[in-house]
Amino acid sequence: MRFRRAFIVLAACLAPTAVVSAQDARQVDIAYEITFAGISGFRIDVTARFNGSNYDVETTTFKEGMLKAITMNYVGRNRAWGGFTTRGAQPTAGSLSISVDGKPRTWIAQYGNAGFLQETHNPVWKPTPQQTISDADRKDSLDPLTAALSVGFAGDAACDKTVRSNDGKRRIDVLFRKIGMEPAAATGIPGAQGDVLVCEIYTKRIAGEFDEAPKEAETERERPIRIWLARFDNTQIRYPGKMEAQTLFATIRGRILSFRERPLTPEEAQSIRR
Repeated sequence: MRFRRAFIVLAACLAPTAVVSAQDARQVDIAYEITFAGISGFRIDVTARFNGSNYDVETTTFKEGMLKAITMNYVGRNRAWGGFTTRGAQPTAGSLSISVDGKPRTWIAQYGNAGFLQETHNPVWKPTPQQTISDADRKDSLDPLTAALSVGFAGDAACDKTVRSNDGKRRIDVLFRKIGMEPAAATGIPGAQGDVLVCEIYTKRIAGEFDEAPKEAETERERPIRIWLARFDNTQIRYPGKMEAQTLFATIRGRILSFRERPLTPEEAQSIRR
């Protein structure tokens, strides 16, 4: 499960909280890959659109290479949209759509006042009493992509925080701890600007439906994932530049493949969800 956890964490940091304000009408396209022992595993494509005080971000994750050939097929799509206020980023909603070996699952979270969310599952989720996520655990939790946005948008304050992530079936705390800063030139991250923020990430299961046995999950908490958050444009947003996670068998690595930005067309600017 270590590979899956590393992949989830990188996907959870893929997008651009409080330091971000009004944006020019622009689109950012980013591509990432995750490898295991040097073998291609996952590809993650990100499209982020900004227009004034609104954002609309989408990610697509899929298997490739040897992993795709020898394991179950996987395709995941996430979307998060909302706006910026004087209090920082304010999410409107987030969604995920996952297909594992041809079996789809979708979940939409709409955010209301006081940290509560309204959920829609398809198919309907029927947890056992032990798997139920309480209202207290659901409160102030964020869908995976919105949780990611709360990290990248925070700029230099991205680390030393806990993010309450929720994918509809699993409530996980993602704990960030700052390690330090490194010059971009020393990190080997192509296109990185200035200093790069280095963090360690731990995960802690809170409630929900998990595949791993509790003892395995406890062990995983003690082996952090290290991530390098870099700037690639003239904003304060920090994006993942690379990631490393050690396992008993090999090293899992994530790296940025490309970063491109362009102005939005008038039609694209009007189509951003609010």
